[in-house]
Amino acid sequence: MTDRLVFPPLLGEPDRTMRLRYYFALLTGLTTVGLMAWGAFVTSIDAGLAVPDWPTSFNSMDPFNPWPGWWDIIPLRAEHGHRLMGALVGLLTAILMVWTLVAERRRWVRLLAVGAFVLVVVQGVLGGLRVVWTSLDLAVVHACVAQIFFSLIAAMTLFNSKSWQALTEPYYSNPYRSRMKGLVLFTVIAVYLQIIFGALLRHPGTGIDFLLASTHIVWAFVVSALAIATALYVRLHYAENPQLMRISRAVVFLLVVQFSLGLTAYIVNLDARGFVVPSNLQVVVNSSHMVIGALLMAACVLQALIVLQGAPAQTDQALVEPAENNLAESIATPV
Repeated sequence: MTDRLVFPPLLGEPDRTMRLRYYFALLTGLTTVGLMAWGAFVTSIDAGLAVPDWPTSFNSMDPFNPWPGWWDIIPLRAEHGHRLMGALVGLLTAILMVWTLVAERRRWVRLLAVGAFVLVVVQGVLGGLRVVWTSLDLAVVHACVAQIFFSLIAAMTLFNSKSWQALTEPYYSNPYRSRMKGLVLFTVIAVYLQIIFGALLRHPGTGIDFLLASTHIVWAFVVSALAIATALYVRLHYAENPQLMRISRAVVFLLVVQFSLGLTAYIVNLDARGFVVPSNLQVVVNSSHMVIGALLMAACVLQALIVLQGAPAQTDQALVEPAENNLAESIATPV
């Protein structure tokens, strides 16, 4: 049996614009973090319906001045500002898609770029329908889809990076790879389930539901165990891969911060008065908890992608020679 790459390599010289696309994808990702933080602020102050209509705002098509003095009214500033920032992320994603379609030679990367654009459009529609239908269920879906979109943009950034192109054959031939891929996949799934639990707990805004809170707390220990086990496995068997080591350390750091924020959020939210008029501490802690969760999810996804890049499988002879040959000589360097 031979190996093939999960993500087909780019044969020939790398695209000269790839580095620029990397920085643009990074910009899109950072802007998305800002958008998610703004959305978390909207939820924390319960301003999701401050602007009651969509796609217009107060029946105005003027995106910058839909209501006189709207910027001075905090709920309006939060909700309409979130819409404006969402439009900016949509524009950046559209540019990234067009740029990728024009300049990128890897078909699967082009498909991912199209998928990112479709997803950001869907996300915008979900946010609008949440207002039109005054649906808390759609608010939860909107929050969960945002996490998938951000992870996809993070993946696009990775795929255009030099470190992705520099992955070497000794890493692919690591005998611990098959065990590792299951661990990183379970970690991603566990983190995303925790995000769903958090969204269900956070969006109704009626107080702490005991069953959801208990599930969220217990599952936090499951996520922590998986993330720490993955980090230990990387340290023991993948020390030769600096990229994976860096991401693994980032996962552990974000996990510690997230666990601390989660505990703090639970304590500050025990004050029932905060569900009528949330305190500044509640707003900051709850919003930060959501943003760090998104970063943790994205880091786990990147960790899984690096491992899956070398997953063992059957391959076409066009890419790989028989197993007796040196793998480094039989396939192109992955991009």
